[in-house]
Amino acid sequence: MPSVSEIITQTMIKQLEQGVAPWRKPWSTSIPRNLISKKPYRGLNVFWLATQGYGSPYWLTFNQARQLGAHPRQGEKGSLVSFWRLSECAKESRKVRELENKTSVLLRYYRVFNIEQCDSLKALYGDDRKPVRPITECEGIADRMPSAPRIEQNSQAFYRPSADLVGMPSRTCFESPEAYYSTLFHELTHATGHKSRLNRFEENATEHQFASESYSKEELVAEMGAAMLAGIAGISHATLSNSASYLQGWIERLESDSRLIISAASHAQKAADYILGDTWSEGSGS
Repeated sequence: MPSVSEIITQTMIKQLEQGVAPWRKPWSTSIPRNLISKKPYRGLNVFWLATQGYGSPYWLTFNQARQLGAHPRQGEKGSLVSFWRLSECAKESRKVRELENKTSVLLRYYRVFNIEQCDSLKALYGDDRKPVRPITECEGIADRMPSAPRIEQNSQAFYRPSADLVGMPSRTCFESPEAYYSTLFHELTHATGHKSRLNRFEENATEHQFASESYSKEELVAEMGAAMLAGIAGISHATLSNSASYLQGWIERLESDSRLIISAASHAQKAADYILGDTWSEGSGS
């Protein structure tokens, strides 16, 4: 059975393999705290819960939810909260053959749920963060996408081809409306690669490894497509620094393959045209 530290480490590794650095996300939340005691979590738990993608800072255990007459939605998974437990025990000393008091320190964990995972609690306690205001032009671009994928709230931003599903953190988690829409445009650009749309993915697309050549190219397409859409929506000035930072990791690949940027830009343009719809595509220039 894996230890608590192994469980936490493996979870982080999975996020990194999916291209997500938990300590670098365009969304955040207030200091996580327990809904019942109102006490903030400490140590690793602050980092861990704050990066789960929920807008509310309030968490509680399954039993605490039951005490309030609520329960997490079916299929929702709890997040780890780790803690150190001290225990006293008596152990015989080999030297003096007498019992000595010993203190052991063990790392333990339990699971908590965000109130956004419990519909009735979300309605009762709401969220103390300022909601992201909609940007009309951005909303129009997202709504205009033909045969759009399903979008569900999730702790991470991602596109899953097998389910044709876009996952997005709560709007209230993002630092600005521009950050939210830039992330949404990135994932919608990924979705254009589905076989029912532009059929851009290779047969083994689901097996792409983080930082592999195929992964890097697709991420470059998604980032460039998002930048194009951001420019059309008039928010590019607010997302340029994020894009430049994100692309830094692919500089070596761009330097070693001069055709990569040209190919990625072509795919990104097709993706942007697809999202904008036939009317835009017919009226746009080359």
